[in-house]
Amino acid sequence: MANPVLTTASIEKQYESVQAVDGISFTVQPGEIFALLGPNGAGKTTVVRMLMGIIRPDAGTISYCLGGQEPAAPRPSELGYLPEDRGLYRDIPVERTLIYFGRLRGMSQAAARSAAREWLERLGLADRMADKLDTLSKGNQQKVQFISSILHRPAFAVLDEPFSGLDPLNQDLFLDLLRDLRNGGMTILLSAHQMALVERLADRVLLMNRGREVLQGTLPELRRAVQAGTRLRFQVPPGFAVEDVRVTGLSDIEVSADGFGGQVDDGVALNDVLRQVAAQFDIYGVHSEQLTLHDIYIRALGDKPPANGTEIGGPAA
Repeated sequence: MANPVLTTASIEKQYESVQAVDGISFTVQPGEIFALLGPNGAGKTTVVRMLMGIIRPDAGTISYCLGGQEPAAPRPSELGYLPEDRGLYRDIPVERTLIYFGRLRGMSQAAARSAAREWLERLGLADRMADKLDTLSKGNQQKVQFISSILHRPAFAVLDEPFSGLDPLNQDLFLDLLRDLRNGGMTILLSAHQMALVERLADRVLLMNRGREVLQGTLPELRRAVQAGTRLRFQVPPGFAVEDVRVTGLSDIEVSADGFGGQVDDGVALNDVLRQVAAQFDIYGVHSEQLTLHDIYIRALGDKPPANGTEIGGPAA
């Protein structure tokens, strides 16, 4: 089995009285998309900045193994970085900016120009390559910053809030781009708070809150960790309360305008649940559903509020 691309062990970072990161450990495997998820203020960006060497951890270790058998400091050409805050030159033409960043990562002038034009075409910005960054919309600026981070085809890309400033159509475009990059062999770590988007993309996730790990693993592993198996939702006539639903093996029942839903307990046969519901209600429809990442996070968090009281999936700070 190949060595992890990235290994962090018990990393910590404190700012004055705030423990921003508290004992976080994880690995990123070659060719996967690994996501750091959580509300604003959870510590994700601090982790990313430590990974990129912008700040140093107070404790713990960070090691890379990109292309070799032994851990080694990554070369500039091996890493790509999309910061949360835009870091491009706002008064320089877009194409010139991208060529400059490509050259910094070891590309030739011709290769950087060719790659820049290819990506600008792909992202619908070919007609803006001579424009200054400051003249672009926030979403288009994010596209240019994204291109600058992967123009040189790094082995490992670290993307902090890649969906920031994007409308729903461009969010879907970025999902496809990131899948294509992964399928082409790039390993990607992304930090985000839009759990619904990352749920469609990530191979594994680390859920964070207040600088600490909440849960870590694949989505099926997270569901098992919070004992979140199959949920059934029944469309039935209205006019009843939760206490009127008497179904053995169905828990966490929620009543809505068009029926009710509940969690099927472990070891309970679905046909037994269906038989009990049919004995009490006229069933117009039934479907199964699984907990989303947002639901898993809330369930795992329990009564502890998100960091800074931020609503998960809300706007970035």
